[in-house]
Amino acid sequence: MSILETISSDNDVFRAYAFWTAVTVIKMLLMSGLTGKNRFKNKTFANPEDTGFAGKNLKAKFGDEDVERVRRAHRNDLENCIPYMIIGLLYVLTNPTSFIAVNVIRIGAISRIVHTVAYLNALQPWRAIGFFGCVAATVFMSVQVLMAFY
Repeated sequence: MSILETISSDNDVFRAYAFWTAVTVIKMLLMSGLTGKNRFKNKTFANPEDTGFAGKNLKAKFGDEDVERVRRAHRNDLENCIPYMIIGLLYVLTNPTSFIAVNVIRIGAISRIVHTVAYLNALQPWRAIGFFGCVAATVFMSVQVLMAFY
């Protein structure tokens, strides 16, 4: 299969990759909005120039638990979703078996959603299950890429 056929909407694996990557990106973008929502709700702004939006003369402050929990979950996304998405594209280029590839890609993205929901609601062991589900998918795809391109 040529690269143009591989990265086409006719390829089930590429379609799954494109769909679940878009879902993952949207989820990550929503985390920024949730951080802002919590900052306004709790009047906790990181920069002095941002305090004027709250309609009061507030001082910048840090350490609000609601804001920090969202920020930690978002940082965890940045540390894990980006490698998952990059290796996922490389994995698509290996022309993997459709059934396995679609499900590995799906497991990685759904695991990140589970992780985020569990993180925001302090739910263990679901947070760990979500974390390790995506790590397992990323490692699996990484090994497949290494084997295909070595």
